[in-house]
Parts: sequence; structure tokens; C-alpha cells
Amino acid sequence: MSGLFGVVSKNNCISSLYYGTDYHTHLGTEYGGIAFIGKHGMPVKKIHDIKNSQFKSKFYEGSDKIKSHMGIGVISDKDPQPLTFESKFGAFAICCAGLVANKGALTHELIQKGVSFSEIDHGEINTTELVAHLINQGKGITYGIDHMFDKIIGSISLLLLTKKGIYCARDRHGVTPLVIGEKDTEIAVASETCAFPNLGFSVKKYLTPGEIVRISKKGMEQRRKGLQNSKICAFLWVYTGFPASSYEGVNVEKVREGCGRFLAKRDTVQADLVSGVPDSGVAHAIGYAMESKIPYRRVLFKYTPGYGRSYTPLSQELRDRIALMKLIANEAIASGNRIVLCEDSIVRGTQLKNYTIEKLRVAGAKEVHVRPACPPLLFPCIYNLSTRSTQELVARRAIKALEGRDVDDISAYLDPTSEKYKAMVDWIAKDIGATSLQYQVVDDMVKAIGLPKERLCLYCWVGKGVQKNLLSYEERCSEILVQH
Repeated sequence: MSGLFGVVSKNNCISSLYYGTDYHTHLGTEYGGIAFIGKHGMPVKKIHDIKNSQFKSKFYEGSDKIKSHMGIGVISDKDPQPLTFESKFGAFAICCAGLVANKGALTHELIQKGVSFSEIDHGEINTTELVAHLINQGKGITYGIDHMFDKIIGSISLLLLTKKGIYCARDRHGVTPLVIGEKDTEIAVASETCAFPNLGFSVKKYLTPGEIVRISKKGMEQRRKGLQNSKICAFLWVYTGFPASSYEGVNVEKVREGCGRFLAKRDTVQADLVSGVPDSGVAHAIGYAMESKIPYRRVLFKYTPGYGRSYTPLSQELRDRIALMKLIANEAIASGNRIVLCEDSIVRGTQLKNYTIEKLRVAGAKEVHVRPACPPLLFPCIYNLSTRSTQELVARRAIKALEGRDVDDISAYLDPTSEKYKAMVDWIAKDIGATSLQYQVVDDMVKAIGLPKERLCLYCWVGKGVQKNLLSYEERCSEILVQH
């Protein structure tokens, strides 16, 4: 997912905009961008490719020369943004987080109406441009955002900058978070609350699903009430979010420690130490160690400078290269020991197999017992850019190997007490080279988060999403394309 940050200041907002956006770097690896209101009242945008360099290094030079009272920023997981437009509402800039699954159908529909698209990269329409054009179909900005929500399949949260203020809209399902923060002379909006403390902001309000507010020098004005039913992505706590962040008031680090405790409560393995795959696996391992009383020690180190997350890049080649280079095994700790290795999740399995367990084996580990903090991922996400097909998922590869073919009904593999589930887990353990493998169960993960189950999106684990009669990503896209 992408990370959004916006700020309105009675003075110059650029320092807060610069650092606030930078505090979302963990959420995207492709582009970083800011837009601010220039001296003539028009939005000015700056976008940089951050695949091989950090946001800070691209935007630091010259930032001290910019003067503005209002701006938005984004760390993007795919498309260049923010984008600027001149429209019937006046000039605006916009940035988005989320996914539009029916992008092709909506693009076709708009083109038939005479709308042109200019932001095309590698043959693909820019999602942010599509969202902007959909908003432009409304009779006003608030109505336009509602219209966009009506049209899309998926989830989009956005910041829209005008000379009058910043419109902040959280997706109707509440899959992606947005939170308002305040201090004496400024008001800000962010995807991650970790952007607030060092900049002096305190949390004012968590936006509800579908809620639209406008922040300006006058403060916060609600333009559209939100919905009561939230389905926030549970993976935010398990992996995606920053440890110091909170969503719906629930802290990420505390949830991960809780996940580790629940893993330990169900485990009987004999081991010499507990360790975590850095960074997100560390807190899970700490929780496991606290509950099991097995000592926590670090057998893997992340060489942080220059290496981002290996899960978020779009290409397998880049994911593999990051996984290979960023983790260094500590032979002095690993050698001769039986290790419980806590990981946030197992998605494709290739990095754990080729670049983590193998490194520990080479470092002399006697046993490696893998304990993921979430259940097996069995359905590709249709609300954010992460897994795009069932073929990517190691659990689905296991089922195909066990059944001898792709199967539509995998309900037996969802039950952790079934023989088919156990066979799937055994297959994965053998495939990745683990001494043993034991996953978290859904109910324990939900208990660790502490919110009611009905308020969480658990689609990638259980196949039941935030929309009724939800088809898979591939089925839904195929259905849409057939219609057009």
C-alpha cells in the first residue's frame, strides 16, 4: 500500500510535509512525491523515483527554499503521484492509496465519454489519474469523491489539495487508515500515526470508512459522515505497519507481541533460542520469548541502509535481490542451536527458503522451527498491491501439489484441525526446508489485535471480503472485461 501525508499550517508547512511524508517510506518502494500550493495559489508537484534511493535524499536539496502553507505527500507502491489537474472545480493535486480492481473497465467507460488519459507507464493507466477523472464527473469535489467510491471495485483513500484546503477521504470499507493530527499552528492527516510524535502532532481523529473531511487554516470540517462498519486490513498489524503506529487506537508493536505470545501458547517445540526475521518478525519473536521463557537472541540482522522491504516491490527479481542482500546471519549465535524463527507471514515462500533458512543452515543452525504470526495466505489481496494471483501463494502451490490439480473448493484447507490442512503445512515445511512449521490460527490473531472480528478484513486468509458475494480478483476482472 501507499502512504499519504498532508498538512495545513498558519506558517510554512514544508518542513512538516517533508518529514511527515518521509515517515511513510516503509509503505512504498516506487515513487515519492509532494504537492503544495504555490505563491499564485496553484498546486506545484514534485515526483521522484525512489527505487534506488530514499525519499530524503531526493527531496532534501532545495526544500529549504520552498514556502507554502499547505501541501500533500505520498510514498507510492506503483504509480507516480501526486498529480495536478485544472478542472471545473479549479486547480487541484491528488494522491491515493489502495487499488481499483476494475480499472480497465472504468478507463474504457471514461474514454467513451471523451476523457483523455496522459499518465501512461508501461502501457498502464495511472490509478491516481483515473480516480481524479472519476471525481471530475461529480458536481462538486465531495460529490465527486462519492461518485468515485460508487464506481470502483476495491479501495481508495485519498488526499485532494485545493487552495481552500485538503480533502481527506478514507475508503468506504475502511481497509486503509487515515488519521488527523493537530498542534498549535498546524493540522495534518496521515496514513501512519508514527508520523506525528516527532513533529509535535497529537492524534485528533481516526477517519471512519467513507468519511470525507476538509482541513484548512480554519481547522477540520466534516464534508461527509462516515459509515459505522469498518473492515480495516488486519495485515497492517501483522506486517505492513510501522511498530510505533496505531490503527483504530491499537498499537502495532503490542499486537505483534501478542501474536508471538499466542504462537508460544500453542507450541511444544524444544528450542535453545527464539529469533525474528527483521524487521517485522522481531516483535512477534519477543512476544514468543516472553510467553515461552525461551531466550530471545538475534541470529539475523538487517543491513538497513539502502535495502527496503522485500515484500512490497512488484518484480520477483527485485524482491529476491533485496532478500539476498539485506539479511546477514550471525554464525556466532546460530551455530549449534535449535532456533524458533518467528516471521510475520509466508507469502510466496521463496525468500524464506532461499535466503533465510538456508543462511541459518550455513551458519550452523541445528534446527529451524518456523512460526508465522498469521495463518496461511490462501487468497490474493484485491484491496492493495501485494499478491496478485493465487499462483504466487505457496499455500496454493501446496494444495495443487497435494490434489494434483487446481481446485475451486479449498474449504478443507481452511480448517487448522483437518487432515488436509496438516498435509498442506507439512508440504510447505518441506518445501522451504524448515525443521517444523506451525502457523497462527485466525482467532488467535484476531484476539491479539483486540478488535471485533467483524471489524477486520481477513480476506487473504479466509476468502471472505468486505463486499458481499465477493469473487476472486481474477474472476471479478474477467467478468468486468467481458461486459466491455
